[in-house]
Amino acid sequence: MSGREQLHELRQQAHQKGIEGNSKMTEGELRKALNKVGKGMEPQAAKQQAKR
Repeated sequence: MSGREQLHELRQQAHQKGIEGNSKMTEGELRKALNKVGKGMEPQAAKQQAKR
């Protein structure tokens, strides 16, 4: 899978988990946010922490 396909897949997963407005997030930020949501954090809070 190419990097572009992986990024698209991460964006889809983020959307499904409730992380809205993820189009400008990097791959690393998406991975961090998804990990935090997986551990029980609220989606928007995870997004904000991942962007720091």
